[in-house]
Amino acid sequence: MKGLLLFLLIIAGGSFGALVSAGVLTVLVSVGMIPRFAQKTKSADHIIFYENSVVLGTVIGGVLTVFSSFLRFPNGAGWFGIILLVIYGLFGGMFEGCLALAIAEMLDSIPIFSRRVGFHHGLSVFVAAVALGKAAGSLSYFFYEIYLHGGG
Repeated sequence: MKGLLLFLLIIAGGSFGALVSAGVLTVLVSVGMIPRFAQKTKSADHIIFYENSVVLGTVIGGVLTVFSSFLRFPNGAGWFGIILLVIYGLFGGMFEGCLALAIAEMLDSIPIFSRRVGFHHGLSVFVAAVALGKAAGSLSYFFYEIYLHGGG
């Protein structure tokens, strides 16, 4: 009975992961992020690979989130874990930033914001300042959590 329950949980978890990744892919395609990147990098012939990578990344991220307690290093991760965290944070931040900008571009919120506030020059500096502020805030939060409270 326990084996059947575990099997059903595996099937349900895999199905839910596939549904979530399909939803993420739908959002990314609807805002035009993947085709826009393919167009900018002049690699439109690899768009299926990009879409498959998004689905695979979403499924792997879901699995790692669910099974994170099993993935802990026995004696701490040391420098290896910090390097992995930096790489994950870098790519995660780039993804989130690109998604936010794609949604903002799709909704034309940046031009509307710049007209309302009266920006005529320096909008790119403003966007870069917001991004750097967000990065600095995230880094200070993680530094505070990891080094002063033991990561808890």
